[in-house]
Amino acid sequence: MLRLLSFSLFLATWWIAALFVGGAKLPSPPAVLNVIIAEASSGALFLHLGATLARVALAFVLAMSLGSAIGYLMGRVKLADRLGDPWLILLLNLPALVVIVLAYIWAGLTEAAAIAAIAINKLPTAIVTLREGTRALDRSLDEMATVFAMPRWRAFRHVVLPQLAPYIAASARSGLSLVWKIVLVAELLGRPNGVGFEIGVAFQLFDTPRLLAYSLTFAAVVLVIETLLVQPFEARATRWRPRAA
Repeated sequence: MLRLLSFSLFLATWWIAALFVGGAKLPSPPAVLNVIIAEASSGALFLHLGATLARVALAFVLAMSLGSAIGYLMGRVKLADRLGDPWLILLLNLPALVVIVLAYIWAGLTEAAAIAAIAINKLPTAIVTLREGTRALDRSLDEMATVFAMPRWRAFRHVVLPQLAPYIAASARSGLSLVWKIVLVAELLGRPNGVGFEIGVAFQLFDTPRLLAYSLTFAAVVLVIETLLVQPFEARATRWRPRAA
């Protein structure tokens, strides 16, 4: 009910602002809804949403897989941490726009270049989160696994992974919100489809209803994924931790 109330307040504020500003600069909710219906009826909306979501999924899985493995290694091995830390600092401070432009220059305006650039921008945040999580592991539990002669994979599965689960969940949640934004920039600069491409077209034509239609539809999809997938996963990953009173 609170979310429904918040959404109603958002619509009311938007509608009132549209009345004051004017439809040319800020179209009303019905005007944007008409564009959404028209784009959905033609199939273009689902085509571009599907292309964007596919890029998000590929880049996110790639960045989380590599970032988790590298972060765990840096948290466990001091030499790897010292060797990788300068690279990590560089990637953390390198603007996403620079990475995307360089990827397109070096690899061409290809799908692989776009996904690689998106994944590289997400990679350092995953590494940092998992490295800190690995550093926070309870060493006494490692000693327990050694005393009971647990196989390495079984010890990782039942001792290490449950401790890292909250950090993986946090990295996934923050990283997903980062990937959404970077994908749109990559599509705006060098892809022939996707939500970012349509936003770029709408900007060139000064088509505000179209721009808002694609932006809000994409935001709605992100909200559904956050509510139905990310939040339940985070709650499940942290269910063993004691809750604050």
